[in-house]
Amino acid sequence: MAQGTAEGLVAASDVGRVRRLTLNRPERLNAFNEALNEALFGALEAAASDDRVHVVVLTGAGRAFSAGADLSDMGRGEPRTAGPAVGADHPFVKLETLAEAYPKPLIGAVNGLAVGMGFSLLGYCDFVFVAESARLRTPFSQLGLSPEASASYLFPLKMGWSAAARVLMLGEWFDGAELVRLGFAEAVVPDAELMDTVMAFAARAAELPLQSLTATKALMLQPHLKQVAETRTLELETLGRLAGTPANLEAIAAFKARKG
Repeated sequence: MAQGTAEGLVAASDVGRVRRLTLNRPERLNAFNEALNEALFGALEAAASDDRVHVVVLTGAGRAFSAGADLSDMGRGEPRTAGPAVGADHPFVKLETLAEAYPKPLIGAVNGLAVGMGFSLLGYCDFVFVAESARLRTPFSQLGLSPEASASYLFPLKMGWSAAARVLMLGEWFDGAELVRLGFAEAVVPDAELMDTVMAFAARAAELPLQSLTATKALMLQPHLKQVAETRTLELETLGRLAGTPANLEAIAAFKARKG
C-alpha cells in the first residue's frame, strides 16, 4: 500500500505490519512548518488507529531527517511553534500531544541532518537508528529560544543530565556513535543500509501481537505521562515568551544573512 497525506508532505507505505512514514519536503530539508506538522499528525493518527499496523517507522526524504522549524515561517511573522495564545488545535500542539503518548512502537530512522525539532522528535521514539553520515543538534540557545517536544524531560531521562545539557543548553553537534554510547540510539548504520536494517528490525517487532505491544508500551509510558505533558505545557509557554525577543530576532536575522 502507498498513500500520501496533506499534498504528499508525508509519504506512507506499508510492508507487512510496518508502516513507514517519510517526511517529504526535501527541498526544505524536511523543515517543519504548520502544513508538515499537520501532515505528520494525520499520518501518525491514521497509523495508530489501523489495527493492521503494529509498528511505525519515521524517516526523511533526501539528505535530511529534518532541519527543524522552518525559519522562513518566523520571518513572515508566523508562530515558530506555539505560545500562550496558541491552543490545543494548533498543528504543533496536536502533533506533540499525540506523539508523547503514542500507542504503538515508534522507530526513528535518522537518514541525515537532524536539527532542532528534527532531533527533539526522536525523544518520542522507542528505538532510534542513525546513519553514519547523520549529525544532530538542537540550536535553541543559539536562536535565543528554549527546548520543545518535552525534550527538557525526555532527554535527561534517556541520556542523562550532563549529555542532555550539552544537547539542549549548549547546542553541540552529536553523531550516531555518541548517541549509541549514551543509550539514546540503538545502532549506527552505513547510510546505504539504514532503511533495510530498520525495516528488518521493525518487521521482527511487528510479528508480536499488537495487544501485547500496545499494553506494554502503555505500562512503560504511564509513570511519565503526567510529567511529559506538564513539561510540554511549560516549554510552550517559555517559547511563547522568548520568541520575538531581541535576542531571538537578532539570531534569526544573523542566520538568514549567513544563508543569503
